[in-house]
Amino acid sequence: MTSVTSLFAPIDADLDLLASNLRQLIGARHPILSAAAEHLFGAGGKRLRPAIVLLVSRGTMLDQDITPRHRRLAEIAEMIHTASLVHDDVVDESEVRRSVATVNSLFGNRIAVLAGDFLFAQSSWYLANLDNLTVVKLLSEVIRDFAEGEIRQGLNAFDPSLSMAAYLEKSYYKTASLIANSAKAAGVLSGVSPELAEDLYNYGRHFGLAFQIVDDILDFTASSEVLGKPAGSDLASGNLTAPALYALEEQPALRPLIEREFSQTDDLEKALALIKASNGIQRARDLAATHAKLARSQLTRLKPSHCRQVLADLTDYQLSRVY
Repeated sequence: MTSVTSLFAPIDADLDLLASNLRQLIGARHPILSAAAEHLFGAGGKRLRPAIVLLVSRGTMLDQDITPRHRRLAEIAEMIHTASLVHDDVVDESEVRRSVATVNSLFGNRIAVLAGDFLFAQSSWYLANLDNLTVVKLLSEVIRDFAEGEIRQGLNAFDPSLSMAAYLEKSYYKTASLIANSAKAAGVLSGVSPELAEDLYNYGRHFGLAFQIVDDILDFTASSEVLGKPAGSDLASGNLTAPALYALEEQPALRPLIEREFSQTDDLEKALALIKASNGIQRARDLAATHAKLARSQLTRLKPSHCRQVLADLTDYQLSRVY
């Protein structure tokens, strides 16, 4: 299987610069918050969101180098994403992410919430300094969407009547909005046509949905070591994702287990077994494949280049994680 790091070869130097710049952007005025941010940015991760910003930037600036504003946009996208992870971990009471201790487990919830707020505030300040109102609006919408997605997830916990449409809408808010709006913003900074800017948004939207569905499948199919967190943790917390929602259509015995919030002995194990015995995981794979194909179809207006090919190949890479 092609690795995501090999796909990012055309922007390796850009990602190296991004990693060093992120640490400088946080600054040292708040030692504890800086320590928390340093821990986060040193925890690895694929840097997928800034990579897409950089690929779109280079793919829309074929005859010249990308600008400092493109680079700053990529850094802002990663800061916003990281801030959202910190808050997610507090809400979910997670102790590990990517096999590394979370900020809340190391520093406590109070510092973790403040660290997330600090990163959101820093990203907003740098965003304003791009001096592009369209881009400011696009990325500000993302921050609002994160909060909306988290609220919806909390309100819909352990709700077996959750619709697939509501699940996808929540997935857009929590995952796809950042990828969609930052891809479009990169095009805006490059001065692309409104039509291409909308295509880039739709690429990010469908890519983000495919990415989230794949992640949700892996919660059922991957080991805790691969996930970097306990397997089945989404289901255990009442976060019903595509495999579980599809399984509910086939397995009536699953509903009462969810409704009583897996409160009885072996409830969670029974639920996992019912989901794996259903067609839920395969149907979720098919759903991810549909969105991956839709993402790829949005690239036709982008001029052929190595970066456009990588953006297309990334859609296949996402699907390969669950096949």
